[in-house]
Amino acid sequence: MTVVTEPAELLRQQDPQMADVLAGEAQRQAGSLQLNAAENFTSPAVLAALGSVLANKYAEGYPGRRYHGGCEYVDVAEQLAVERAKALFGAEHANVQPHSGSAAVLAAYAALLRPGDTVLAMGLAYGGHLTHGSPANFSGRWFEFVGYGVDAETGLIDYRQLQELAHLHRPKAIVCGSISYPRHPEYSAFREVADEVGAYLIADAAHPMGLIAGGAAPSPVPYADVVCATTHKVLRGPRGGMLLCGAELAERIDRAVFPFTQGGAQMHTIAAKAVAFGEAATPAFTTYAHRVVANARTLAEALARHGFAITTGGTDTHLVTADPSPLGVDGATARGRLAAAGMVLDTCALPYGDQRGIRLGTAAVTTQGMGEAEMVRIAALFAAALRGDAAQTRTEVSDLALEFPPYGVQ
Repeated sequence: MTVVTEPAELLRQQDPQMADVLAGEAQRQAGSLQLNAAENFTSPAVLAALGSVLANKYAEGYPGRRYHGGCEYVDVAEQLAVERAKALFGAEHANVQPHSGSAAVLAAYAALLRPGDTVLAMGLAYGGHLTHGSPANFSGRWFEFVGYGVDAETGLIDYRQLQELAHLHRPKAIVCGSISYPRHPEYSAFREVADEVGAYLIADAAHPMGLIAGGAAPSPVPYADVVCATTHKVLRGPRGGMLLCGAELAERIDRAVFPFTQGGAQMHTIAAKAVAFGEAATPAFTTYAHRVVANARTLAEALARHGFAITTGGTDTHLVTADPSPLGVDGATARGRLAAAGMVLDTCALPYGDQRGIRLGTAAVTTQGMGEAEMVRIAALFAAALRGDAAQTRTEVSDLALEFPPYGVQ
């Protein structure tokens, strides 16, 4: 067998079309601003594990209890990921096999609920995820979801309404989490309400998990029965999910992942998760997580000065959600104009309105080394792009992005 030491060169030789796709994506990432709140840049070490020989290994089951032979090394890889996750988040048990955040939520529901059970979660119109009751998703088809919302004036979670709905509907579980809520939830308040009605508390911490790892956000682990999360976003690992819980639910959670909802574990991804957990336990990551929040707050303040209406008046996290209508455009139009100028982000639901806003995050640009001065520049570029100066703005965006290449010199 001929060994080629450079994977990129091997791909170029064997599949030049796909090599062109990868090269084009690398150029896109380096030449534009990645402001999608769900995205980040992994480290080269995480990428190395993700593209490793562990991709060849089938490993149904758990360490020491596999359905395939030859698992002695992948067992070590998974056990490293489990132990690092438990130490990082202070959890009694961790399952690192879910292929995604949605898969983790599915497993949590499978462990704790039965079809037809009532679940109380943030309404989709206020930032709830698809797995929080969308009729297009398994959650909305299998369970009876009731949605809680936010205060019409402040945009903050209405805990009184949460309590009233819980007592009215007596849910089997309460879900705490959102894809576009920029403030820290009061986990203790959720726990209190769950206890009042005898419900499980499931924390969907996909977005804040990296901030929690870095000490820049409160942890749901002491309060929730089960914590569901992704391993990418601010956590800066590979795309995937994980579950944290107490020892009393460990077996139920593990069985809900395998064999109930998933088959073989993706061992290359689990190894990459272990690498990311190790990185997140360092002082450098703690510094990074706090810089992510500082950048988001500065960006929110700067966008407000340019006329954007900032949801909840600011942010505690990496997330900023804003209404661009004061500048004369809706969320979809804003996203299109910003994309044309090289600034990539999403739209999101706006509470108590028919229009959509924009949702952005500072995790990726912070990984690149940008700071608060660059956040002020980005806000100005937003305003310029929405005023129609796309060509000049695109040049300035590219220049800024190229000052901070995600993987060193391009």
